Amino acid sequence: MVLEVMGRYAGWIALESAIAGGADIALIPEVPFDINKAVEKIEERRAIGKNFSVVVVAEGAAPKGGSISIAGTRDNGEGVDNTKLGGIGERVARELERLTGLEARNTTLGYMQRGGTPTAYDRVLSTKYGAKAMSLALQGKFGVLTVIKNGRLDYVPLEDVVGQNKEIGAVSGNTKTSNIRKVTMDDDLVKTAKSIGICLGE
Repeated sequence: MVLEVMGRYAGWIALESAIAGGADIALIPEVPFDINKAVEKIEERRAIGKNFSVVVVAEGAAPKGGSISIAGTRDNGEGVDNTKLGGIGERVARELERLTGLEARNTTLGYMQRGGTPTAYDRVLSTKYGAKAMSLALQGKFGVLTVIKNGRLDYVPLEDVVGQNKEIGAVSGNTKTSNIRKVTMDDDLVKTAKSIGICLGE
């Protein structure tokens, strides 16, 4: 099963989904993938009697030497990244099917993944953020984002999140001046994924 998830040019959603969902392979934009490494992981699992694998693919993932999959372009106005990503999940599913001989299906979650029922933790966290934001507003602190740092509510300037960009398109990561936060290979998420055996297609 291949699951294509959103995230554009950064693999945070794909990586966290893969870890939380027990995926075997996670293909993210920050790591141009070798499809043969994914095949090796699938074959390793088959050798021990596991005839299924779960592959999470970020919409902005691309094979080594290849390019991202573009589903089309939109016209949402100047300064907006009008590139509509999509299709990499289907490409990966067809390639894995061809190389392994196993049936592969792709599901593109898109906005459906945002529609889940919130847990009690989600509700408490969002309420804490809202209360902190209101407290900051009452103190006259604007242009900031509420965050949790070291387990405590805090805030950071918006520039720490989106940089000095003045264009909407820059925020999406598709410009030279973008300050998009990409997954780095020394991040704890990458270390965790690798330590539990998730293949990144390297």
